[in-house]
Amino acid sequence: MKLHLGCGNKKLEGFINIDIREDVNPDAIDDIANLNTYTQNSIDLIYVCHVLEHFGRHEYLDVLKKWYSILKLGGTLRLSVPDLEAVFLKYKEGVSLRSLMGFLYGGQTYPENYHYIGFDFKTLQEDLESVGFKAIQKWDWKLVDHGQTDDYSQSYLPHMDKEHGDLMSLNIEATK
Repeated sequence: MKLHLGCGNKKLEGFINIDIREDVNPDAIDDIANLNTYTQNSIDLIYVCHVLEHFGRHEYLDVLKKWYSILKLGGTLRLSVPDLEAVFLKYKEGVSLRSLMGFLYGGQTYPENYHYIGFDFKTLQEDLESVGFKAIQKWDWKLVDHGQTDDYSQSYLPHMDKEHGDLMSLNIEATK
């Protein structure tokens, strides 16, 4: 069983697409921080794209623990978050702050669309390890079965320049 949490308008075939918002017509409406519908050790893969940063800095570890608990032993958590290291490098290169605000603060187009925390690889790796995850590594959107769906795991600057641009998403997967 595969879950796509915080799916928004991006539905993935072969996944149960879950969101808290009814208006995006997910397969299931649920609070992805709790997921009480799913039992421990019952899920093979959890995919979460540009969602973890929408939890507060004092709550996101509890969310990771919940996701860890419902994964089967050997199951995979595949995350994508804005890559703050890439954002800061772009800023130092002279890219305007206005062009980077979405990565830092979210789209702010509905109540859940605000960023409360940010990550680089080292910080997120340490957090995943603290929860119990192993085999933490970056993943390439071109090499996963859902990579044909253009989502924020494929965020580039300049926008949509996937050939010559810089990837602004930190794509990490970890194993239970």
